[in-house]
Amino acid sequence: MVKETGKEMPGYPAFASLMKGMQDELQEKYGDFYAVYNTDDVHYELWTIVEEDIRKENPEIEHVAQLFERLESSSFEYDEEAAVPVYKVFRSLNNQVYAYPEAGVAFAKIPYFSDASILYIQCVLATGKENITNFLTTLRDRVWKKSRDEVLVFKDSMEGVTQEQQQVTNTVTRENVVLDETVKKEIYGMIDQFFTEDRSFFTTYDIPYRRGILLYGPPGNGKTTLVKSIANTVAAPVAYWQITEHTSSESIEEVFSSATRLAPMVLVIEDIDSMPEGVRSYFLNTLDGATSKEGIFLIGTTNYPEQIDSGLVNRAGRFDRGYEITLPDASLRSQYIEKVGFSRLLDAEEMEKVVDKSEGFSFAQMKELFVFLAAAKHQGDTVSVKEIIKNMKREHKKSKTGKWWEEQQDELGFR
Repeated sequence: MVKETGKEMPGYPAFASLMKGMQDELQEKYGDFYAVYNTDDVHYELWTIVEEDIRKENPEIEHVAQLFERLESSSFEYDEEAAVPVYKVFRSLNNQVYAYPEAGVAFAKIPYFSDASILYIQCVLATGKENITNFLTTLRDRVWKKSRDEVLVFKDSMEGVTQEQQQVTNTVTRENVVLDETVKKEIYGMIDQFFTEDRSFFTTYDIPYRRGILLYGPPGNGKTTLVKSIANTVAAPVAYWQITEHTSSESIEEVFSSATRLAPMVLVIEDIDSMPEGVRSYFLNTLDGATSKEGIFLIGTTNYPEQIDSGLVNRAGRFDRGYEITLPDASLRSQYIEKVGFSRLLDAEEMEKVVDKSEGFSFAQMKELFVFLAAAKHQGDTVSVKEIIKNMKREHKKSKTGKWWEEQQDELGFR
């Protein structure tokens, strides 16, 4: 047992003194003793809600004390979501103690000092087990509601997993998605079946409550648009995981732990082929875990399916199905130019010409063509659709072959 002197553990006396000061301040203000329930907590979604309440000045949360006099008391951010973007100043979450008096729960981010920087210990206190349990249950409901307008983004960095809530700005509906109707119906059917409230399909047939699909194919053909439409239309939290060279077994475990706390939810892993070689087996073992993916609908995307482990697809508990998102055929290209609005720029005959001449184009290239034509019309220029498509194909060929310079017929120099 470590005594209050802390001789056996350097640094403990200062920490114990600071903790006692926080508890005394809370008891003096609210009349109850606040016990420590967690330190160095990694439940990102919990702290997201606390910070949101501070910034929006929620009357349920109160500022109790500032820990270090010479450290920050306030912070600021550029609010680009406001009607008129402005800088907003608000009380800082770091170096402060906050409480929800009615709930009997308090939070503090306690600074500690290394040689090169200031780090923070995340501390949760409560007046009792029932209070903290009730608060966390209410918080989970709030996270679900918050997820309707935002997505959670995980990114692996040198310091570990960073997590950030991002506003959904450009909403994509299912009607916006141009895709083979059979594939489209099957994918959306799986999603809707997974998130129906009674879960009767899974309970009736004793199927584990977890599914996964892998979307693969050349870039620019709608994989990201399809994923965005799912994120925008599913009534559940959605998280994106950006794999990097820093992805490790620890970050894999942390991401799936966070995802499980939000389940049922959608976890999107874009460019899954970039998973570092050294952690692929750990990732597969995590997917095979009995409870690691319970309530998670996993969506993986890749432009290079030949670079991923063949054991990922068509295996229960991993990715149940793989769907190739191919270059659009004439029918899909025709649907796309109607949806994008080529009719505002071209007559029916020219639109048919676009469909005919754009064979081999991705949707991204079709969009590029639309932007070029729109800019030309806006500037009053007359252009040839046929020539533009021809030039685009030539430039695309250069990018694929790596031969950027065309051979010239004329020679320079002396003979």
